[in-house]
Amino acid sequence: MASLTRLTLASVVPKLARGYATAGGSSVEVPLVVHGIDGRYATALYSAAAKKSSTKTVEGDLKQIESVIAKNSTIQTFLADPSVAREAKKEGVKKLLKQGKYSELTNNFFELLAENGRLGETERVIQKYLQIMVAERGEVPITITSAAELDKKAETKLKTLLGKSRFVKPNQTPIVTNKVDPNILGGFIIEIGEDQTVDLSAASRIARLNKLLTDAI
Repeated sequence: MASLTRLTLASVVPKLARGYATAGGSSVEVPLVVHGIDGRYATALYSAAAKKSSTKTVEGDLKQIESVIAKNSTIQTFLADPSVAREAKKEGVKKLLKQGKYSELTNNFFELLAENGRLGETERVIQKYLQIMVAERGEVPITITSAAELDKKAETKLKTLLGKSRFVKPNQTPIVTNKVDPNILGGFIIEIGEDQTVDLSAASRIARLNKLLTDAI
């Protein structure tokens, strides 16, 4: 296998904490630090792809692979099953990749996952890589949960307000997704990125009121 093209995690771990990764030599700045084993692999892949100016190509590959896996429970089981020998997994993933026209870097990366017995991390690695790409584009994913689907006017207004809020920096672009959950009764639950939530739902207000009444008894 060429260097992720002969990429190993040992080469990337030391600089992860500083938001950098190394893949076969010089450093590449990674726009987002992602944690865990899956995060390390995703960072290594991004670093190698950045050196070849192919981060978007790899992103497209991973989205296609993610879609194939999501539609096939047999593939999901195969990747996750620790009892399958590494060589068998290596051959299996090669067959899977042959079904699509993926870049050499993507093919080499999955060979690395197979060699290291990490194919069970595939879906999590893909998600971490996509998170890095969101950061690269300066996008801020925002999920607005409402009791009923928002109309375009309301969604646009909320997007504008959020774009001017402290949650979105001037050089960032909010990417808004509307999710419907009748259980919140009314109002909104707004999730910004991976770690910020603003609960403005009617259900939350009722729960707080109930707690106040209960505590007062």
